Amino acid sequence: MLCRFDGLPLTNEFVDLGFSPASNSYLTQAQLNEPEVYYPLKLFVSERTFLVQVDEYKKHDEIFSNDYAYFSSYSTSWLAHSKAYVEMMIKRFEYSGGSQVVEIASNDGYLLQYFKEKNIPVLGIEPTSGTAAVARSKGIESWVEFFGVSLAKRMVTEGRQADLLLSNNVLAHVPDINDFVAGLKIALKEDGVITMEFPHLLQLVEQNQFDTIYHEHFSYLSLLAVKAIFNHHGLEVFDVQEIPTHGGSLRIFAKHAGSAKHAVVSSVEDLLNKEIAVGMNTLQYYQGFQQKVNEVKNQFLGFLLQAKKEKKKIAAYGAAAKGNTFLNYCGIKTDMIDFVIDANPNKQNKFLPGSHIPIVNEKILKQLKPDYVVIFPWNIKSEISEQLSYIRDWNGKFVIAIPRLQIF
Repeated sequence: MLCRFDGLPLTNEFVDLGFSPASNSYLTQAQLNEPEVYYPLKLFVSERTFLVQVDEYKKHDEIFSNDYAYFSSYSTSWLAHSKAYVEMMIKRFEYSGGSQVVEIASNDGYLLQYFKEKNIPVLGIEPTSGTAAVARSKGIESWVEFFGVSLAKRMVTEGRQADLLLSNNVLAHVPDINDFVAGLKIALKEDGVITMEFPHLLQLVEQNQFDTIYHEHFSYLSLLAVKAIFNHHGLEVFDVQEIPTHGGSLRIFAKHAGSAKHAVVSSVEDLLNKEIAVGMNTLQYYQGFQQKVNEVKNQFLGFLLQAKKEKKKIAAYGAAAKGNTFLNYCGIKTDMIDFVIDANPNKQNKFLPGSHIPIVNEKILKQLKPDYVVIFPWNIKSEISEQLSYIRDWNGKFVIAIPRLQIF
């Protein structure tokens, strides 16, 4: 495998999660009798750039196809996060009706709708037609395209360069990170601002968040790595914020290198020093993660086996990609977890890849009254446990497996 940034060979293994189907490849009843394709889920780290990465075993245009089932608007906490971001950006950079806001991977318009409410021109770039159609129904112009140099040049030709170019949880999803970041530079106006949010690799390591590893996440990012990639393409990070989403993420602010419009603030150097202090610029930091992963797996399997011995009923909430990674690495099937609840109707009446656990509507939870509900999207456990608090009526309990087993 070659590093997707510098193109040189990778030899240092970070973690091996065995083989797994693509995490968002939900199955219909008919597909349960068909063969499934499993791909290696082994990550490497570059000793030169400290970019952690998985090979592109499944092409990104196959993963982000027209039947892609992730719709951002089904999470109330994510909508609140997005609205707060919009208000913060308008206040800080004074965007108005004369500004152009462009979001890459705009999904169903979950974020751009809040700029549109302020009469600020928006453009969404979204490769999956199903989610783009929902955005268009909200009046949000959406191009069904993958972003890169070619599309950025089209934006220039059509006069759609951005004052604000944003993407949330996208940088990790692009197999050709150089083409993507080079496209950012082309698509950005001279004094424009880029913001990007992505899960922080430091949190993945420190909090055992191995379930955030899946085939559509090609890269796992530190500020050290992102700064090097952006600098290489003539962009400069001028601010960074640590935010709580997805178990701990970074929000970076970037500009054209050499632009005097936005001064570089101390947060950038502070966070780089934080990463260096824990050793993220050394290979030693990335060694030993496999053992931590195995400990989480063994704890959870021990819980399941004991609960089943006691004839307890176990359900789960959230047919999320992270849950699929976790289930497949642990080898869990329907003999251990009966069903999984999900609010997204596009997932309901389908089955999780690999484990074949059925995805059902929440009303089934009230009918079957399981003893335990395992929350797979632990990053929004407060939202989910509040929503499902009625399981206490039959003495039901919640379970979290990461960063360690918790029953509450």
